[in-house]
Amino acid sequence: MACMYPASSNSPDILYPYIEKELKNLLENETNWISNAANAAATLGFLMPLLNWVGFYLYNGSELVLGPFWGKPAVTRIEMGKGVCGNSANSREIIVVEDVHQYPGHIACDLFSNSEIVLPLVKNDKLIGVLDIDSPEIGRFEDIDRIALEKLARIMIELIDFPLAD
Repeated sequence: MACMYPASSNSPDILYPYIEKELKNLLENETNWISNAANAAATLGFLMPLLNWVGFYLYNGSELVLGPFWGKPAVTRIEMGKGVCGNSANSREIIVVEDVHQYPGHIACDLFSNSEIVLPLVKNDKLIGVLDIDSPEIGRFEDIDRIALEKLARIMIELIDFPLAD
């Protein structure tokens, strides 16, 4: 099933339920985690406005390693506790950064990124990794985005059979 545009609306009340429906349609009947993670990143990147990078960094037991993504090439490995992704993975908390240039220790993957949201992915109390989303717009991510993306991340955790570190 291919992603289609919603009824030409960027309203979060319409857009996020539409993205949820698309993700479920894409992920429910596929068992390959790489295909599912790639489609999830592409779905968010394609359908959400004002993004320039969406992807997964997966925990290998000691660090985060780049997984499927949508956007320009990115940093391959991130230490736990370093940058926004490493801090989110370490704390297991969502981090929203209004202006990445003001974030101490920010790891720049794309010079055009100005704001970021990182959501930790945890299943059965085990860290899977993080979902990293970047925007060229300062202040792109608001509370409504955080709440909706947290719900979408839970759906991805449920429907994507991510590998777990030993």
